[in-house]
Amino acid sequence: MKTPHRTGVVAKALATAAALAMLASGCSSSPASSSGDGGNVTIRFTWWGNDLRNKQTQQVIDAFQASHPNITVKAEPGVWSSYWDKLATTTAANDSPDVIQMDQAYIAEYGGRGALLDLSKQGNVDTSKIDQDALKSGQVSGKQYGLSTGQNAKAVMINTKMFQDYGVPIPDDKTWTWDDYARTAAQIAAAAGKAGQTNYGSSYSLTDSDLNTWAMQHGESLYSADGGLGFDEGTAASFFQNVLNLRNKGAAPPANIATEDISAPVEQTLFATGKTAMSWWWTNQVNALQSALKTEVKILRAPSSTGSAKDNGMSYKPSMFWSVSSRSKHPKEAAEVVNYMLNNLDAAKTILTERGFPTNSEVQTAIDPLLTPADKAAAAFLKDIKPDLKSGPPVPPTGSSGVQALIQRYSTDVLFDRKSPSDAAKGLMQEAKGMIDSARK
Repeated sequence: MKTPHRTGVVAKALATAAALAMLASGCSSSPASSSGDGGNVTIRFTWWGNDLRNKQTQQVIDAFQASHPNITVKAEPGVWSSYWDKLATTTAANDSPDVIQMDQAYIAEYGGRGALLDLSKQGNVDTSKIDQDALKSGQVSGKQYGLSTGQNAKAVMINTKMFQDYGVPIPDDKTWTWDDYARTAAQIAAAAGKAGQTNYGSSYSLTDSDLNTWAMQHGESLYSADGGLGFDEGTAASFFQNVLNLRNKGAAPPANIATEDISAPVEQTLFATGKTAMSWWWTNQVNALQSALKTEVKILRAPSSTGSAKDNGMSYKPSMFWSVSSRSKHPKEAAEVVNYMLNNLDAAKTILTERGFPTNSEVQTAIDPLLTPADKAAAAFLKDIKPDLKSGPPVPPTGSSGVQALIQRYSTDVLFDRKSPSDAAKGLMQEAKGMIDSARK
């Protein structure tokens, strides 16, 4: 899975935001009528992904069509870097695909502007076996605009071989602090230097999910329940200071290398190529990372300021959602596609954990024997951390889809010494608040 939170080019975010602004006039919140006569219909189905996801999804589409001969599904796969610009433009032009793979960062943008169907009104979508917290994660203003494909948690992945090679013990993730994290990363980097190697102890954590974890450790969150920013300037400043500390201690790479790593494809990142010992990833990416490294990847909890796992700010996050366009000419059939992707056991056995760890209890049982050892370890990790997790943060509000790019831009400014952590925090708060406020007008 190419996680959406490792990209974030400002120009693309602004282009998407501009197109999204057209949605209010280009969309209606009233769903179009289904054919209702059992005749043949064509459903357009779009998603972002990689070759593996595309192949798996097409296999499921083929099986769906075999069991639903009156429904033709036209696949429209894409890549994350251009997916949202294209979707915003087609939606504003009333030409949106019927079934849409949706991300939490955008669900309020589309749902709030009337571009998505309320799936709770679709009687042919069975949500009875879906975890209630997972259902809530796709709700905006009481409407079910998305159904989670699975859940993940942002965690620290470690290259166990690098720890062994450099003689650094793996920390106890139930008790470690941020100071422990930085010290461990610096020890790895120093040991690599003594061995004549340019390797690093840690990559940086510069995404909206990382800032959210930091905020939740401070009793805040990225966004508030009323649709504003949920953290204060001091919390943002301490987040940027933590980034700077890693650089100053030689624990993480210099700014020029870090900026390349931010936008690199997963398999080309410093961690996946064996250049860093620790990095932040989603739990369902462990299998891909382990395959790239050809060595064991171990998942650790996030460190905290107090040394208590209950204070590490971690939470479950929906990997992505299935949504249906409110302008679909065939909402009943589009919902049938969603129901198949969500509940069909054969489909689940094809997709496995590629779109996150399923929140459907029946699906979990069905795929468990088929999981790789890495995926089983990730599933066990998600279960193990549950007692210490915080409730999921509020859904990102309308206007917030560009905040990810802001966080990375200001983080880069701090790493290049163009801004102090306090100045970066002030700028981030002002711009992010402006984006959200503008969307409310």
